[in-house]
Amino acid sequence: MTRRILDVGNCRPDHATIRQLIQGHFQVEIDQVHTATEALQALSRQSYDLVLVNRVFDRDGDDGLEMIRSIKSNSQTSETPTMLISNFEDYQQMAISAGAVPGFGKAELGKNETLNKLRPYLA
Repeated sequence: MTRRILDVGNCRPDHATIRQLIQGHFQVEIDQVHTATEALQALSRQSYDLVLVNRVFDRDGDDGLEMIRSIKSNSQTSETPTMLISNFEDYQQMAISAGAVPGFGKAELGKNETLNKLRPYLA
């Protein structure tokens, strides 16, 4: 079964790297959006198995933690697994406190522990 991911706020090169990693290990379709508005619109139209949220959105500088709070406070999306993409452990902890599942940083993309974090939602 093909899983669906929404990638929020990553620049094209980071999105391409994330896509390559994930599609190399899981059968997934990945949609990319750049702003919080686009993310909320996508989530209202489509069900996702996982949402990946960049800590700081590339296009407009929006805050990924605020995006996670918006997703988790909406009754239609609150159960959707959401991960923060950040190398900063303190931001990962804040994301978990906001309702996210443990995420990963871009520096961890080649590590098995990143795949292990993704596996429960994509395998």
